[in-house]
Amino acid sequence: MTDILEQAKHLFALEECTFVPVSGHEGGRNQIMTVSRNGEKQYVLRASVLGDRSGNDYLAETEFVRFLAENGAPVADVIPSVQGRLVEHLEADGKAVYVSLFAYAKGMLLAENGYRYRQDAPLSEYFYNTGKALGAIHRLSRAYVPVHPRPDYFDKYDMTYLNRLIPDEYGELKTAVARRLDAFRALPKDKGCYGLVHFDFSDGNYHIDMDTGAITVFDFDNCMNCWYMFDLANLWIHNEGWTRHETDPGKRFSLMQQCFDLQLQGYKTETDLPEEMLKKLPVFIDMVLIENIVDELECCAREGGELDWEDIEDAAECLVNDIPYAGFGAVS
Repeated sequence: MTDILEQAKHLFALEECTFVPVSGHEGGRNQIMTVSRNGEKQYVLRASVLGDRSGNDYLAETEFVRFLAENGAPVADVIPSVQGRLVEHLEADGKAVYVSLFAYAKGMLLAENGYRYRQDAPLSEYFYNTGKALGAIHRLSRAYVPVHPRPDYFDKYDMTYLNRLIPDEYGELKTAVARRLDAFRALPKDKGCYGLVHFDFSDGNYHIDMDTGAITVFDFDNCMNCWYMFDLANLWIHNEGWTRHETDPGKRFSLMQQCFDLQLQGYKTETDLPEEMLKKLPVFIDMVLIENIVDELECCAREGGELDWEDIEDAAECLVNDIPYAGFGAVS
C-alpha cells in the first residue's frame, strides 16, 4: 500500500496531506484512508484490494456518485485526479489497483456517537432525514443515463451461482431462496420502481451533522440496478436496533412501523413509489435477508473460513419457514 499511496499523493495533489488508515470490516474489498490537510479531514482515499471488480465497475460507480452530487443529492462527491479521472488505474505486485478520492462526509457515524442522536433534537427528525436522503438519491436515479453500466440484480442473484455458494447441507435454504427468486422475477421493472440503488443504505454508510441533522451518504461500492424498494426494506430492517428494548413482539413491530412511517414521510418529500410496490414490503424484506446471507457466505469463501450457521440462522429460518418481516412481527 505504501507505493500506491505515494502514487496517489501525486495523482490527486495530496503531497502535503496526512493519511490515516480506516479499520476494515469483515468482507471489505477496499483499503480506506482519511486524508487531512492542516489538521482537518477533507477527503477519503479508496484503493481496491480484492481484485474482484474491473475498472469499468469502479468507473460506473463513481460516475453515478458524481451525477448525484452535481444534482444536489446529499452524497460525498468523488474528486477527480489531476488528470480529471474519477478512477486511477495503478499497479501493485503485478495486480491492478483502482484508486478514487471522495470528499469527506461532514459529521460522524451514529456508532461514533454511541448510537445517540444529536442533543435536544427529536429522534423523529433522524428517521425523517434518512428517508429524505434516500428519496433524493432515488429521484435522481430515475433520471440517470449511465455511460458505464452497473450490474443488474439477477446478474448476481441467480441460482446457478447461489447453488454453488450455499452449502449442499442447507437444501431447505436453497429451495426457499429459489422460490423467492422466482417471485422476484415476476415483479415489475419499469423505470418508476427499478433503477440504480445504493444497495447498502444503512447507518454505517452515512454521516450525520450533529449540529444540523443533515445526512451525507457514501460507499456506493455495492450499487446495482434493483428495485427501489430494496433500499427501503433495508431501512426497515435496520430499525430493529432502535426497538430492541421492547420485549413484547406486537409493540416492537408497531415501533418499527412508526420508524418506517417517518422514513417514508421524508422519502415522499423527494419522490414516491407506486402503492402496489409499497404494499410488497415483506417481499423486499426477504430480498434483503437473501442479500445478507449471500454476503456472509461470500465473506467465508473469500477468507477461506467455514460458515458459522448462527451468523445466518435467523435470516434462513425466516425464509425457510415463511416468517414475515424478518421475524420482528407477524401480519395481523
